[in-house]
Amino acid sequence: MYGYHSIVNFAENSLLMISTALIILLPGLSSIASQVDIVGNDTVVSQLSDLNVIALKQESQLKNEAVSATLLDSSAIERLNAVSLKGVSDAVPNFYMPDYGSRVTSSIYVRGIGARMDQPAVGLNVDNVSLLNKNAFDFDVADIESVEMLRGPQSTLYGRNTMGGLISIRTLSPMRWQGWRLMVSAANHNDYRTSVGWYHKFKENFATSVSANFSYSGGFYKNLYNGAKLDKEKSGGVRIRSNWRVSDRLYFQNVLASSVLRQGGYPYEYIGTGEINYNDTCFYKRFLLNDGISLNYRGEELNLTSVTSVQYLDDNLTLDQDFRPLPYFTLTQKQQDVAVTEDLFSKGEKADGRYHWIAGLFGFYKHLNMQAPVLFKDEGIRSLIESHRNESNPSYPIFWESREFPLNSDFTMPVWGISLYHESKLSLGRFDFTAGIRLEYEESGLNYHSKCLTGYDIWDHSDPEDIKPFRKVKIDIDESGNISRRYFNWMPKINVLWHLPSNFGNVYVSVTKGYKSGGFNTQMFSDVLQQRLMYIMGIGAKYDVDKIVGYRPEYSWNYEIGSHLSFLEGKLWGDLALFYIDCRDQQLTVFPSGNTTGRMMTNAGKTRSLGGEISLSCVPTSWLQVNGSLGYTDARFVKYNNGIEDFKNKKLPYVPNTTLFLQALFIKQFNNKRIKRISLDINYRNTGRIYWNETNSRKQNSYSLLGAGITADISDLEISIWGRNLTNSKFDTFYFMSMGNEFVQRGRPWQIGATLRFAIAR
Repeated sequence: MYGYHSIVNFAENSLLMISTALIILLPGLSSIASQVDIVGNDTVVSQLSDLNVIALKQESQLKNEAVSATLLDSSAIERLNAVSLKGVSDAVPNFYMPDYGSRVTSSIYVRGIGARMDQPAVGLNVDNVSLLNKNAFDFDVADIESVEMLRGPQSTLYGRNTMGGLISIRTLSPMRWQGWRLMVSAANHNDYRTSVGWYHKFKENFATSVSANFSYSGGFYKNLYNGAKLDKEKSGGVRIRSNWRVSDRLYFQNVLASSVLRQGGYPYEYIGTGEINYNDTCFYKRFLLNDGISLNYRGEELNLTSVTSVQYLDDNLTLDQDFRPLPYFTLTQKQQDVAVTEDLFSKGEKADGRYHWIAGLFGFYKHLNMQAPVLFKDEGIRSLIESHRNESNPSYPIFWESREFPLNSDFTMPVWGISLYHESKLSLGRFDFTAGIRLEYEESGLNYHSKCLTGYDIWDHSDPEDIKPFRKVKIDIDESGNISRRYFNWMPKINVLWHLPSNFGNVYVSVTKGYKSGGFNTQMFSDVLQQRLMYIMGIGAKYDVDKIVGYRPEYSWNYEIGSHLSFLEGKLWGDLALFYIDCRDQQLTVFPSGNTTGRMMTNAGKTRSLGGEISLSCVPTSWLQVNGSLGYTDARFVKYNNGIEDFKNKKLPYVPNTTLFLQALFIKQFNNKRIKRISLDINYRNTGRIYWNETNSRKQNSYSLLGAGITADISDLEISIWGRNLTNSKFDTFYFMSMGNEFVQRGRPWQIGATLRFAIAR
């Protein structure tokens, strides 16, 4: 085991050194402006579809499909200074990804559908490779070409854990652009980022790119316990992409990506004192390695595509679980996760173009090893164990023989699944009719081994004048077992789309079913051990492991009517959508009964979510572009009773009521060899009311963030000065309770910085 971890640590440190060296040594001078500046989504999509033909299951123009979608091109992403998904939160209607905890915390909420724990509710594809582990969702990517967000269930074509939607990130293709690219950014709070990329076409049919990125943040929050910033972060990554047009019919792509992260985190403020103050170290470490191979064959009447991926994640989450300055207990969760996926599908159409179809076979295997020890310390032993026992029998109190002891839990979780899917589209005049179905079988297992070796002394206090030792008790718990679950699911969808006259756009109606996988409450095993230990002492409840550990899948039906519209010869376009979501077997995070500090996932209720979305973009003149989007969601419990209280009609926690994004972009073009363009971007975000608990007694009121940036294109150099949260708005991004104590995380304060971009095209 020591050799294994030494190898992993060596690989992680080597990757950081390599990415840093590449950034320093690669001689990248650079840059033209972004590929696309002021364009509508149609223009962006048509450019992207030129060579990104690998494994695309949608049509080349999403506005011709019955789906609510947003596409952000490279220019839009750069103006938002977005290097990860959290940077586009609120810019996409009804898409919210709060920034709290650490990067292992990658909760995403879309239309009231979301997940704080375990299985994601939104799928993520990067260069056509579907990432399976939610812990890997929050990472930095260099040279993002587009971010595409499909809202509503995408389970028919993409399967499990896409009931809220699908996010697709595409990086710059070396077949489309060749040369050097360099980015350097600096901001207050010691926030520094840099990336470098080399894009080269060796032949007309073969190209490769190598890109690296590195970032460092000095942190925003201070721990009063030691006076140090607790959320410092450094990360680095390398991405190697190769594209080979083997022939006019066969296309090959391989993307190898790896990254390393070292991060503090968890700046949780205790509401009772208004302070961030805890004694034990918190950190998150992660090593990622993904490789995706895509093959596309274009035949006369059909295309055949294969996407194969291998994914590896090794991470370590360690935290002070009570977030107080007293020594209660700490949690460590180490994971080694290996996954293999294969997506094989074909697309075809009739010669007259009226009938299109896609059919595929998808399979995956995922193997997770986890070690999750909880270390009980002096105050935790005294207040959580000894005091409960001694209150019930004060004449014979107990005293633990050691003021620290671990509750150890080790897990192995193999998961595999296979699915068949098909979708047909028939065009009749101005109408497009689409129907599809996916049949999916999934089997998951949990092999667990829990142990605790400790002991305590019983004293005789029956005679206060003669206190004496009574007995020593050794506790040796060593339990293991295995649990398995099997699920068979069907995920249909039906769409009807009507093309409006005069190319004004279309109107669509859609009914789709979503699916989120079940799983296991591994975080409950420390509580199982704790309750087992207290049960031995004659207090507490003994859990039935099989009943509390597993939870079932979650299902939803999404009913939607929407429209994609275009007016004034493409100078004004917009997207509209109204939706109603009926969610069954809702997966909820609850606190189990007994003297426990843990939480668990359970299928405790049903919910419904209704709302709407509107996105508008207008280019009235050559020097002005105005963008705006509004999302509204009313998500409530239909059926949920935790045995103590009925939460019917209460708002779902952690789901924002509204998201609003407004942006004005002013551009001045120059007929000058040196100064090409100066642009001013002003953007405004507003996140609506968020309830933090099922009782709706705690909430975050609506808050606004103002951002701005000015960019100058001077020869081959692009210089930007930008700011975020310029009004220094005060808001909370997270709230929770632990052992009866309330905690929040405050939002990040104002930040101002500068970014330089170079690109030398060849």
